[in-house]
Amino acid sequence: MTAVKNAIDRALTWLCVVLFAALVLDVVWQVFARQVLNSPSGWSEELAKYLFIWLGLFGSALVFGERGHISVDILARRLPPKVQLVVAVIVQLSILALAGLVLVWGGYRVVDLAWDQNLTGLPLNVGPLYLALPISGVLTVLYTLYHLIRIITGAELAVDSDAELDLT
Repeated sequence: MTAVKNAIDRALTWLCVVLFAALVLDVVWQVFARQVLNSPSGWSEELAKYLFIWLGLFGSALVFGERGHISVDILARRLPPKVQLVVAVIVQLSILALAGLVLVWGGYRVVDLAWDQNLTGLPLNVGPLYLALPISGVLTVLYTLYHLIRIITGAELAVDSDAELDLT
């Protein structure tokens, strides 16, 4: 299971690098066209918007998979280890429910509704661009299940005890 997670991590990392490079190139072209050519490009702003959204969704899934997201665990670290485990499982189940309902199911509904809608600035339909929602949701669900299994089996700490706790 760790090998699958590592493969997904590598693929997501490269996807985020490509999306970021495309975003930078697009914005550079947009500025160049507006400032140097004095002819603003209508499609580049639209493309930048969708590249940024995709980068944000897939980047957040990647950070979630690495457990690099912000966590306020000051109270959880003061609890007994068994209670920490219960809290960690509840948190993972809550994330699973939210990602499943909002990103996967809600994203699927949005894709279905917008599949044939045309974009004004790009020769594309909106629906395929909205696929980032359910795809990033599925990735978040997979990462959540991975962490949930590792927490329950004891392979992963429920709360990071190595993090600094300074209450002075």
